[in-house]
Amino acid sequence: MQTKRLGNSDLDITPIGVGAWAIGGGGWAFGWGPQDDTESVDAIRAAIDAGINWIDTAAVYGLGHSEEIVAKALTGIGKRPYVFTKCERIWNEKGEIGKSLKADSIRREVEASLRRLKVDVIDLYQIHWPEPDEDIEEGWATMAELKQEGKVRWIGVSNFNEEQMKRAQKIAPITSLQPPYSLVQREIEESILPHTAATNVGVIVYSPMKNGLLSGRMTKERVANLPEDDFRRRSPYFQEPGLTNTLHLVEDLDPVAGKYGCTVGEVAIAWTLHHPAVTSAIVGLRNRSQLDGVIKSATLKIENADFQLIDQLLKKHNL
Repeated sequence: MQTKRLGNSDLDITPIGVGAWAIGGGGWAFGWGPQDDTESVDAIRAAIDAGINWIDTAAVYGLGHSEEIVAKALTGIGKRPYVFTKCERIWNEKGEIGKSLKADSIRREVEASLRRLKVDVIDLYQIHWPEPDEDIEEGWATMAELKQEGKVRWIGVSNFNEEQMKRAQKIAPITSLQPPYSLVQREIEESILPHTAATNVGVIVYSPMKNGLLSGRMTKERVANLPEDDFRRRSPYFQEPGLTNTLHLVEDLDPVAGKYGCTVGEVAIAWTLHHPAVTSAIVGLRNRSQLDGVIKSATLKIENADFQLIDQLLKKHNL
């Protein structure tokens, strides 16, 4: 599995990494429903065994639980993968989620993440959301201080637009951006990806399979039976008429996947990796079996004729 340098860092990362959002479990505002921690640990270790060399999590995933599971999975591992996490989303004793880019908050958050992850330094520390917008400068200046102090190795942002990145870059360089990007969500192509390419910002895209819709395994029946506390029940992408349209796109992509002996999900992930400004993609795993449906995307080379066919299918479905 080839690696690619992440922006201005010294991190050479694999084309896909383990996304640890869902393993945070249920019982919080943006959970994916209940999750078996043993299966989560097994999934992470299977991914490492397969050659994946980085994991992306966030403090808010499961209100700290995801970071704890990542730490458990890495206990006793010989060659540890890079660990990326995020700050800015905070919560109170009632589990109510808030937003803060204040210096004192970020400093409390990084210490808490270091403890939960059981590491001395975080490889990539990211601002989760640019909120509140008026505090971006204070938050980013604090992130730069944490890097200088050696608590984190590199610093990045997530969900920032071009203008917000420019504001941060006046203070300190940005190593990476983490935006949503998939066949059905392509907004970053217009101005954000050109900006990252021009300023040597690595791009780690999230939701390349759009929360499972493009995996090839999602059906209307599965959507209807999602757990009550699965955030996807509230997602507009899981509502009509978009749901039917996306599932029809998946059906049309099936012959492409068949040609390469892979899943539609692997085609969807590889499609995002084809963009020259994209460094890598986050792939969520909740159990070992899910790895089989995504791992080929790291080495899949789609022919130009098939990229043109995919573009035609996107136009057919008004995407």
